Amino acid sequence: MPDSPALGHYAILTSMLAPALLMAATASLLVSANARLARVVDRLRALIVAWEYDAPDRDVRDSQIKRHRQRAQLVLRACQLLYAGLGAFVGTSLALAIDAFLQFRLGVLPTVLAVLGVSFLLLASVALGSEVSLSVRSFDEELDHELSRRRG
Repeated sequence: MPDSPALGHYAILTSMLAPALLMAATASLLVSANARLARVVDRLRALIVAWEYDAPDRDVRDSQIKRHRQRAQLVLRACQLLYAGLGAFVGTSLALAIDAFLQFRLGVLPTVLAVLGVSFLLLASVALGSEVSLSVRSFDEELDHELSRRRG
């Protein structure tokens, strides 16, 4: 089959699809992380209101507020990493197109950007996993406290 410019364009567009799929996955994680952050902030606000009016449980509320602040920081870090990953994937896609126009003079730049993007995704996943663990521990402690309060 003869080598035509159209085939070259299709090859470039095809190579740009992998970063596009990773962008879609990253965007999906961002939507989830932002929803988690909103829930953590809402819970933190509710705890602050309860903290002001629930003097006997002040130590418990202080502990809960501290844990929820940690959760918020983990989700914020995950969002920052996901945005960085999204930027790296967009950069990868653009670098692939530009590299083709420059007759493949960018060297390893597209690959480096892709590896950075995947690394950011990995780190964001670790942060979100830590936040989920902290969330479950926080829920368990709140439930234990509430059960002991109702029994006593």
